[in-house]
Amino acid sequence: MTLCKQRTLRGECRFEGKGLHSGKYTHMTLKPAGPGTGIVFRRTDLGEDALVHAVADNVSSTARSTTLSEGQASVATVEHLMSALTGLGVDNVLVELDNLEVPILDGSARFYAEAFARTGLEEQDAPRKVFTLDQAVEVSDPASGAFVRLEPSDTCSYEVTVDFGSHVLGVQQAAWDPSVDYAAEVAPCRTFVFFHELEYLFANNLIKGGDVDNAIVIVEHPVTREQLDRITGLFGRPQIDIREDGYLDNLQLHFPNECGRHKLLDLVGDLRLACGFLSARVTAFKPGHTLNTLAAKAVREQILLQR
Repeated sequence: MTLCKQRTLRGECRFEGKGLHSGKYTHMTLKPAGPGTGIVFRRTDLGEDALVHAVADNVSSTARSTTLSEGQASVATVEHLMSALTGLGVDNVLVELDNLEVPILDGSARFYAEAFARTGLEEQDAPRKVFTLDQAVEVSDPASGAFVRLEPSDTCSYEVTVDFGSHVLGVQQAAWDPSVDYAAEVAPCRTFVFFHELEYLFANNLIKGGDVDNAIVIVEHPVTREQLDRITGLFGRPQIDIREDGYLDNLQLHFPNECGRHKLLDLVGDLRLACGFLSARVTAFKPGHTLNTLAAKAVREQILLQR
């Protein structure tokens, strides 16, 4: 365990917008919090005591996002916010929101990172606990070959490989450690979805808040003009076409490997649920919220045994 100072926000940061899956509009305020608080959500629509602590024990669903539940309160799609708080080095914050789901914004962590930079961070008179592992932790899915592995290390680093068997995406790799500017290199990377998944997701009451402004859409298989028009109608947008490289032309990629970087963004956020800041070498192949949070739980169990 190494020590440095804990940090919180210098002032409040406010966000609002619809949730990706619920489509419900949420107002959210991040407030400074005292040393040792960690990241705590408060559902103001449910009362002052409706608190949800951001720890792996409280993971209640990983169906295309990470949901936390404590008592009668739940908070959904927390991973982008958790990632930004980790990448920018925020230890303690109270997150107040008046609905179930964290706003999706543009599908990335960009606006969080920009808000934290404007507001600034305040160093607190308490040491930060950065935990190291006694032994490696690995969780895997034998059917897909996916895994998340954390190994003891004196530094923190993440390496992700994404392979969907897609001729559009190819195999994408992304990496991050604290020497890399998270706000510039990771935070702007948006969530993505395959075109052939969209109608299924809409039919199953998911991505009600999805639109062409907050997701990269990958067209892996041939589609008709009728299919394109139906999906763009569901998004409530004018005609959209397919680019030569296989993406819908609703937006331009920030990086050639933006989808891989977004999986990295998610992984950083989900692993924050382990206990706080880690010093570990993290490698992952085809990571997703289920494996990410199972790894966070396993790490948390090991760390609790160290105390």
